[in-house]
Amino acid sequence: MNRPWYLRVVLGHPNEPRWARPSMWAVLALATVLYCWNLSSSGEANSYYSAAVLSGTKSWSAMFYGSLDAGNFITVDKPPVALWLMVVSCRVFGFGTLPMLLPIALSGVASVGVLYSAVRRSFGHRAALAAALVLALTPISAAINRDNNPDPVLVLFMVISAWFCLEAIRSGRLMPLVWSAVATGFAFNTKMLQGYVALPALVLAYALCARPSVGRRVRNLLVAGAALVVSSGWWMGIVALVPTADRPYIGSSSDNTVWDLVIGYNGLGRVLGADSPTGMGGANFGGEPGLLRMANSILGTQISWLIPFALVVLAAGLVLRGRRPLTDTPRAGLLVWGGWMVIHLVVFSFGSGGFHPYYTTALGPGIAGTAGAGGAMLLRAFRARRPKWAPAVLPLAIGASAVWAVVLLRRNSSFHGGLWLLVLVGAVGAVAALFAARAQKAAGASRLRGRLYGAGAGAALIALLAGPAAYAAAPMSDGGVQGVNPTAGPSSGGMGGMGGGPGGMGGGGGRGGFPGGGAAPEGMRAPGDGEGGFPGGTRSEGTPTGESGAPTGGMAGGSGMAGRGGMGGGGMGGADSKMISYLEQHQDGATWLVATSRATSAAQIILQTGKPAIATGGFSGSDPAMTLDRFKLLVQQGKLHYILLGGGMGGGGMGGGGGGRSSSGLESYVTSSCTLVSASEYGSTASTTTTTTQQSSSEQLYRCG
Repeated sequence: MNRPWYLRVVLGHPNEPRWARPSMWAVLALATVLYCWNLSSSGEANSYYSAAVLSGTKSWSAMFYGSLDAGNFITVDKPPVALWLMVVSCRVFGFGTLPMLLPIALSGVASVGVLYSAVRRSFGHRAALAAALVLALTPISAAINRDNNPDPVLVLFMVISAWFCLEAIRSGRLMPLVWSAVATGFAFNTKMLQGYVALPALVLAYALCARPSVGRRVRNLLVAGAALVVSSGWWMGIVALVPTADRPYIGSSSDNTVWDLVIGYNGLGRVLGADSPTGMGGANFGGEPGLLRMANSILGTQISWLIPFALVVLAAGLVLRGRRPLTDTPRAGLLVWGGWMVIHLVVFSFGSGGFHPYYTTALGPGIAGTAGAGGAMLLRAFRARRPKWAPAVLPLAIGASAVWAVVLLRRNSSFHGGLWLLVLVGAVGAVAALFAARAQKAAGASRLRGRLYGAGAGAALIALLAGPAAYAAAPMSDGGVQGVNPTAGPSSGGMGGMGGGPGGMGGGGGRGGFPGGGAAPEGMRAPGDGEGGFPGGTRSEGTPTGESGAPTGGMAGGSGMAGRGGMGGGGMGGADSKMISYLEQHQDGATWLVATSRATSAAQIILQTGKPAIATGGFSGSDPAMTLDRFKLLVQQGKLHYILLGGGMGGGGMGGGGGGRSSSGLESYVTSSCTLVSASEYGSTASTTTTTTQQSSSEQLYRCG
């Protein structure tokens, strides 16, 4: 019987199992609740990107380039695709927390749905349901999907690319492969080379498993390669064609080109670190590089719960499909999802550049797809009793991940302290039920056997997902996610928004609600529950000036990242509210309200006032964006009257101490040629003080021209 289209959407096709489509909707509903419930509590989220979103609502040009400020002085450190989604939403519904973050959260939900569809086509409904559930409950995904960093949009485009690649393998047609390349190009324009990390797995799967002849496969890959070049390079090409005088400086580049950003800061610098020719000294919030990085006290609870299970079932699944034809669709699926997982594991484990825990959200679909697909394959082999070794592998995989889950849960016994017992009981029950079902050999025991297998699979899901579910639910239930380093799990003081400042975008969606002076917004969290880490203004070796560093002892020891408020002092916040009121009253037609050394300082000013502010050194404070000649020209044209010197994390002046002779010359010119504005003129009694860290950082305001 044919169903109307709306019933097919809700209930599925008549030939599908009755439970399949409602179960899919249930998982998507779960993901929606995890990612969207109490979303406005995330407040500013990452104020650096929040300021760029606000600027994009005021200037179409700023939106296109991804500029931090509506005056188009400098861009953010990423390409603009993720910003576009947020800007469009805020242009339609008004700027605020919910309109800004909802497109990101829904991108996470969409990734779960696309993964379900991709796995179902190759492995069936049960495998797809398990994969979707694993991804929905991945802790770091639940955290980052409530933030405004670009990673959820990156993951969505990468999963879409995998979907089209698998469709091209299955159908033998060219166009799905082209669309796969286009989606990868959009991933590139979301976070540059990280969008390419899974690409080798897709190319390998297509080259080995696609139905066309070898010659046609080569031709199709060349056509898809051309599509990839176009879809990746169109924005970069437009920017390159615009004269530098008519566009903003490309933030985090050393020569004002997108190409340098691709190769350096957002490319090899992320993998090779500060020692590479194009390297970057990034803050390392993910622990030391190495084979067991994903298992350390920082990343373990965020992403690693099912890695043992996924690795075991990947190896076993490839052996099970070893003698099948090259065009075997399940093997192609294992190559895609397993290759995705393995490549990301290698890159993330050994990369020496700046690394945040939320980067690992891109690893989530690989783990989820491999676990769902491989687990379903091994369960079928277990029931079929072929090959002889198959019955031992599935219990081994369940036991390995269950033991690892107990280890992770015991690292913080104060967080759901008894949950590890449920994991152990579930794992033992799952293995017992599977072997009990296998022992039912009587002809009339098929119903009992099926129920036992179902009970075993359900107990295994509980054992493997109880821990991740507890961590994934934390951001929803205890105040949301705020700041540059969102993580899931127990609240521990956290890293505090982008730190202090004159105020920001309040939790209810309006501006003005974040404490000044570097105080951490309530509800910030990071893994662990210790008391170490992140005193304001401190930076570790290799950290870009002004970017908060992590004391190695606090990280490696598992004592957590329980900061003492904000990510630094008055410099991160920019200026006090009285100073900003003075600047607004004396803007005198200038394009920019003020210039300051760091993007995070400027971001807070932009968020409070809604007016452009210049970040002379970009995100890290070291971009050579503001030369002395350019500064003099802006002053002469009346586009800039005020500049704020001093303060900032790391104690740098213009350029945060990292701008070299250019920033030193600018600072010398300002102090000798501009007029110092006395603090008494705008009502402040002294230099800005960061009470939460017991530090003072002198900020001096100058008027030029």
